[in-house]
Amino acid sequence: MSSSQIHDVDVVVVGGGFSGLAAARALEAAGLDVVVLEANDRVGGRVDYELPREGLTLDLGGTWAGPTQIRLAALAREFGVAKIPQHAEGYNLIELDGRIRRYRSTIPRIGITALLDTARMQFAIERAARRVSSLAPWDAKDAARLDSITVEQWLASRHHGRRAQTMLAIAGKTIWGAEPRELSLLFALSYINGAGGLSALLDTEGGAQHERFDGGAHQIAARIASDLGARVVLGAAVEKIATDPDGVTVKAGSVTARAARVIVALAPPLCAAIEFNPPLSTARSTLQQAWKMGALTKCFAIYDEPFWRADNLSGEALSDRSPASLTFDLSPPDGSCGVLLGFVGGDDARAHAAISESDGRAAVLAGFARLYGPRALSPEGWTQRAWAQERWSGGGPVAIAPPGAISAGGSALSEPSGAILWAGTETSDRWAGYIEGAIVAGERAAGQALALAA
Repeated sequence: MSSSQIHDVDVVVVGGGFSGLAAARALEAAGLDVVVLEANDRVGGRVDYELPREGLTLDLGGTWAGPTQIRLAALAREFGVAKIPQHAEGYNLIELDGRIRRYRSTIPRIGITALLDTARMQFAIERAARRVSSLAPWDAKDAARLDSITVEQWLASRHHGRRAQTMLAIAGKTIWGAEPRELSLLFALSYINGAGGLSALLDTEGGAQHERFDGGAHQIAARIASDLGARVVLGAAVEKIATDPDGVTVKAGSVTARAARVIVALAPPLCAAIEFNPPLSTARSTLQQAWKMGALTKCFAIYDEPFWRADNLSGEALSDRSPASLTFDLSPPDGSCGVLLGFVGGDDARAHAAISESDGRAAVLAGFARLYGPRALSPEGWTQRAWAQERWSGGGPVAIAPPGAISAGGSALSEPSGAILWAGTETSDRWAGYIEGAIVAGERAAGQALALAA
């Protein structure tokens, strides 16, 4: 920024994603003066978009909303952003062990033994998740043991078959951008509990992928920011937060903000780049160092029409062979063109990032072609977003806790550090990792700030 700026406000909000914007909006509505400092040149955080052609918006980050995501739905209604159902008509596909099968709904045709094992595995996960509070997982019975092992180790100990474990690994690449060996079991169970169960995370109709937004989810963030006006400062990467008996001073390059308190609405690993004076508690510092960002790349192939629909295919597919292990049909409602989205996550995303974009594109399109036929090899357009390469996001879709991270940090994830309050989707007890969770966390942190001001 070319000239220095000084802001003297009631609350500073660090981060202009959905969580920071929701916090600022709630505080402003309550009559407090706020400023939002956002490092990027846009708002939205891990929600972004591209307009490759007139009438077509691609959601490069957060995309969908489910029936139980009530705060996101309320904001969409308030700002006049219409929702459209996720296309789900026709057969889904699964590519497993070199064979491609069709199936309907959420139950793939993978053989009766593997199907029963998958159902048994899902039942066990759902039951275990109900015993781990999403509000305070560290208080769960046997929390230390659950946090000491990975999801992979737990599944192996229960003797689930290879196919069932493969199915969960495919899901995890998209849900967390991680592999089962990277995830604390306690973290995964808490996350699943906060979404209302594994089915809610996985399902299209009635689940997390139930509907999306006409024109893109980013519009909601943009309209909140527009209402906040000059209270949102872009290109302001926070470097230092200093607290004293009278409040906090936040430094972001040439911007200085002084306030009674600050809400940091960033993923825990990103907080580690900020200098805190005095230093944060050992628990909070350890947490910020221990949590890691997931790795997820979204790949979009644009065609002249959604040709797979002529074969009665929904565009939704799972694959254990393609780098894009999960696909969806994100064609516009008018069918003016066809769009296939492929999620590349976990190890696949890291491998994808290590090769040229042309080679990565060819690998993803080869996977599309096995599923949908040779027409998939020749899209009219191509877009991808590798979230791990985004400087101010560091990865996506969510920060993950490896074994031991929750036990080491515990309640420091969302517990105030004096005048420093914590937001961000990871801190939510409901739909963490999603836009809904970001909004819930931002509004919760705003409530904490208002209580302290009272």
